[in-house]
Amino acid sequence: MIIIGLGGNLPSRFGPPALTLRRALEKLEEFGAKPVSCSPFYGSHPVPVSDQPDFVNAVALIKTGLPPGALLQQLLSVEQEIGRSRGEANAARTIDLDLLAYGDICLEGQHPDAPGLLLPHPRMHLRGFVLAPLCDIAPEWIHPQLRLTARELFAALPETQGIWRL
Repeated sequence: MIIIGLGGNLPSRFGPPALTLRRALEKLEEFGAKPVSCSPFYGSHPVPVSDQPDFVNAVALIKTGLPPGALLQQLLSVEQEIGRSRGEANAARTIDLDLLAYGDICLEGQHPDAPGLLLPHPRMHLRGFVLAPLCDIAPEWIHPQLRLTARELFAALPETQGIWRL
């Protein structure tokens, strides 16, 4: 199972964040990453807390023949095509596409085809805005390192971190 996270809190040339996320899914399909399932959209407060606009988030399961490093490059290409400009960490953005998990593969940044790539995403198990939508489409997905399901990880969060279904 390949899992990507989608999020954004600024409008793009495609419209408000929810429309931008839909467009990102269409773009992924053009690059050969076919969405199999997409969660409902969720609203969330920025993490860490700031005065930025709230985010719209979703999680999608995709199918692709691309290896993890090439898929990550395609995600970055889609972000750039949609209009993301990278600046300071945790800044407001039009689109954010994260490769959260790629099957049971665990990478710690050492793979020659994907230097720096960490799989599964090192903070996904701490983020309600990832786990709530993931529970909607794959509640029994098992984290390959922690050996807990998405549902168990979500239940273990100290709070829902200010997330709500849109």
